[in-house]
Formats: sequence, structure tokens, C-alpha cells
Amino acid sequence: MIFKDVREGQPYPDHRMALRDWANVPPRPVRMEDLVTTTKVLHLDRLLSRDSTFFGDLFPHVVRWRGELYLEDGLHRALRAALHQRTVLHARVLDLDAARPAAPGGGSNGNQRPDPR
Repeated sequence: MIFKDVREGQPYPDHRMALRDWANVPPRPVRMEDLVTTTKVLHLDRLLSRDSTFFGDLFPHVVRWRGELYLEDGLHRALRAALHQRTVLHARVLDLDAARPAAPGGGSNGNQRPDPR
């Protein structure tokens, strides 16, 4: 299995990050087996294209939400890396968990998550 899960849609709230904002997020290594995709669609022509990463960000965009790592942008780059037997991908990771407020009553023990309602 390449990815932890394959899903359709983004379960996390809109982060309002523009492409130029993503450029300020430093890339870091991420294990592909920890990633959950946010699309089920693969365009084979993009996957096989030599210049498919010529436009846009060189690094995939990943959003951390409720302990999960969602691959928001870069599915074709991730699959291309997997085809080359790589298990780790350098990606820009936006940590929405770090931006969430602490639980009421003075904080959290790190295991509890506030109710999103």
C-alpha cells in the first residue's frame, strides 16, 4: 500500500492558503504510508509527463488535521516518487492541529481534541 487511505474531499476547514503562502512553509520529510489523499482521480498523462512539475510548487502540500496527514496537492508527484521505490516525500506541511485552541479548563494532555462543533 502506498498511502494510508484514499479519500475524496478535504475534511479539514478552509485554511485560505494561497500558493505564495505555501512558499513560506518549509518542506520536511513525510512518509508516504502516513498520507491520506484528498482525491481519487489520477490523470495518467500528468503522471507520465516529463515536465509535470515545471509549473507550480516543487513540493507537495500536506495538511495535518486531527492527527492525520492529508495530501492536498501533489498526488502525481507522490506517485512518481513511489514508482521510483521512494517511501519518503519532501512536502510542505501545514499543521492545523497546532493552530487549534487549547481545550477548555487550562489545556490539553496532548491526546484530547476539542469538539469541532
